[in-house]
Amino acid sequence: MESEALIYCENEFGKLDGKVANGLVRHSEKFKIVGVIDSTKNVMDAGEHLDGVKNGIPIFHSIYEAIANLSQVPKYFIYGIAPLTPVIGNEDREVILSAMKMGMNIVNGLPEFFSDDPELAQSAAEFGVKIYDIRKPLKRKHLHSFTGKIKTVKAPVVAVLGTDCAVGKRTTAVELVKALRAEGIRVVFIATGQTGLLQGAKYGFAVDMLSSGFASGAVEHAIVTAYEEEKPDIIIVEGQGALGHPAFTSSSAIIRGAMPNAIILQHPPKRKTRCDFPDYQMPTIVSEIELLEVFSKSKVVAITLNHEGMTDKELDSHIVQYEEKHRIPVTDVLTQGCDKLVAQLSRLYLLPLSLK
Repeated sequence: MESEALIYCENEFGKLDGKVANGLVRHSEKFKIVGVIDSTKNVMDAGEHLDGVKNGIPIFHSIYEAIANLSQVPKYFIYGIAPLTPVIGNEDREVILSAMKMGMNIVNGLPEFFSDDPELAQSAAEFGVKIYDIRKPLKRKHLHSFTGKIKTVKAPVVAVLGTDCAVGKRTTAVELVKALRAEGIRVVFIATGQTGLLQGAKYGFAVDMLSSGFASGAVEHAIVTAYEEEKPDIIIVEGQGALGHPAFTSSSAIIRGAMPNAIILQHPPKRKTRCDFPDYQMPTIVSEIELLEVFSKSKVVAITLNHEGMTDKELDSHIVQYEEKHRIPVTDVLTQGCDKLVAQLSRLYLLPLSLK
């Protein structure tokens, strides 16, 4: 049974740095999300604020308002912000301490580990709650070097990569997995970041917390393990960062470890500069495709769009333009679904679609 969880996302819900909260509100197999805390939002339904469709998850202005309105104190309090500089301020610290006093276990996706913080650790012990640092690295005995065993995986491996960070790679991957399962296709999802793990992914890890000596091996090990245990028809791997982005090395480790048979590329056409790096221009989709295909020795078989800043008309126009130029399927999974992606992967890999 899913455990109830309250998400803290002050001033960031629906924004790029609120991607942990955004992802959990859209999909969670591990937690039952009972509310989001963000005092800056006027819309009171989380789904309506994110995607224009109510989902029954309320937005509260404070932790006190949340507890006053919920039927019971949730078991978990999730820190749902993922800033570039991952250090909590005094205001956030006080909210976390309040959650502990109320009896909630703390779930933290930051690379700043709350369990290593003397004040937070002492408070957790005092109030009988636990701290879960999702991105805390595994001990050496649980780490894996690359072995080459990825070559034994016979199911097609598809990586969902992007032209920037915080662009929707995980969302597209998760929606694609759901669409494939709806068709009766045996699919496994490999999470490579904290949000995918929090959503309930059975296989995966936070790749950005691993040293370069173990990152590609961890990807390989997760895929091989999933293949051996599940015998899937296809494997979908979540991407991180962007191969051409100088601030991130995760994409290269994911590509090296997964050796994907195909790539789906996520792109925000209206984004002018790199996320959190206003002095760095976004690459063209053509240059990123060229870079990915040379580095991976694989092919980009579909393009998925992030519709941020776009009208419906602009989105439709870009889809038509990209399909004419690149001769591959293009869609936005949040507004137009995954039918094109399912059809393309089924055509490429003869996936056993269910009869409708």
